[in-house]
Amino acid sequence: MRSYRNIEGCINDDLERGAGPRRFSYRDLASATNNFSEHRKLGEGGFGVVYRGYLNDLGMEVAVKRISIGSRQERVHTRYEFMPNGSLDSHLFSNKAPLTWPVRYRISLGFASAILYLHEEWEQCVVHRDIKSSNAMLDSCFNVKLGDFGLAKLMDHELGQKTTGLAGTLGYLAPEYISTGRASKESDICSFGVVLLEISTGRKSVDPGGKSDMGLVECIWGLYGKGELLLAVDRKLDKDFDVKQLESLMIVGLWCALPDCNSRPSIRQAIQVLHSESPMPNLPVKMPVPTYHVSLPSVSSGSEKPSITYSSMDVGVKHD
Repeated sequence: MRSYRNIEGCINDDLERGAGPRRFSYRDLASATNNFSEHRKLGEGGFGVVYRGYLNDLGMEVAVKRISIGSRQERVHTRYEFMPNGSLDSHLFSNKAPLTWPVRYRISLGFASAILYLHEEWEQCVVHRDIKSSNAMLDSCFNVKLGDFGLAKLMDHELGQKTTGLAGTLGYLAPEYISTGRASKESDICSFGVVLLEISTGRKSVDPGGKSDMGLVECIWGLYGKGELLLAVDRKLDKDFDVKQLESLMIVGLWCALPDCNSRPSIRQAIQVLHSESPMPNLPVKMPVPTYHVSLPSVSSGSEKPSITYSSMDVGVKHD
């Protein structure tokens, strides 16, 4: 098994030989993006800004990421491509022509496949840490690619959770990640579940201007318990959807977003249900309230360590 550093070294060797990815000068990239013009900006992440560019000598459009000064994007290197249809959130939450149900379902499966590759099929496990609809990028045929690996972490497959420090986007963060700062495949799965619910409902994970203070997961779980999931379907679909597929997507979304990280499926298990290769999960009628057990020092030798239990609903996120 090659290490990540060896892979990076091979890429650099290919560059020197003129094979593999092509190296561009700053002047070339500045020219391609009209000197990184504001109107060429496609998006902005924690490590820099992505611009739309055009390489005259190759006759092709590209996406160029300009790394912010002081950033430390050294974990995962990715190839940037220009995605003509932008991000998934721009289609779900704007006045653009609504995505049809077949396109939404295909995007969901494609997004799941991208996470499967990161979690299980590459030589090291990649925990993305910022899975959300704005990082689901769509090409000209609405095929989806997972973008913005600025917060991603490499792990060995056999290792479990790893302390990384809290990062990501509110509304998509798993409760245990908010509480402990430990990112994992399970916290990625929780974020993915929220995205599935957004695709189904056309609603944001958190809507500060909404009529209810409940988050999307809590709201959909309430409807699930009443057997009224279809009341949450995006009205822009105009009742033109496959009922079985839609219910499957929403239930898998809730399954992935279970507050207890140990009860969530792996991405492979979620895909099997979405492909009707496994039965639907049997979820509790009411959304569970997660609890965490924190061991305290022994009061005296030989005695059991007491523990305290607290609800993750009481845990907040500190804003600097």
